[in-house]
Amino acid sequence: METAQTLLILTNLPDEASAQTLASHLVQARLAACVNILAPCRSVYRWQGALEDAREVPLLIKTTAARYSALEAAIRASHPYELPEIIAVPVARGLPEYLSWVAAETLPAATESPAAC
Repeated sequence: METAQTLLILTNLPDEASAQTLASHLVQARLAACVNILAPCRSVYRWQGALEDAREVPLLIKTTAARYSALEAAIRASHPYELPEIIAVPVARGLPEYLSWVAAETLPAATESPAAC
């Protein structure tokens, strides 16, 4: 059986509470099959001409290409950053049963309405 193109989405949140809220929403709305909330890390970057050093909580989000636009919209709608990191990486290979599970868990519900966080 051919599976939908699986994507791994990366984003960072400023704290555990906002990471948990976003992760729960994405899975409940079937925009993601699974979200891993990683340990906090330090991010060093330049923003508006200034060097920044911030503590952030990374998320690894598993979804499909078909759900990407809605997932991106949901992240943008609820993300506290002016310019959130949202990077989609195509999954070239994976355990077929797992990739099928991701596809099945991200199918829109029959009565789904547009998601909002």
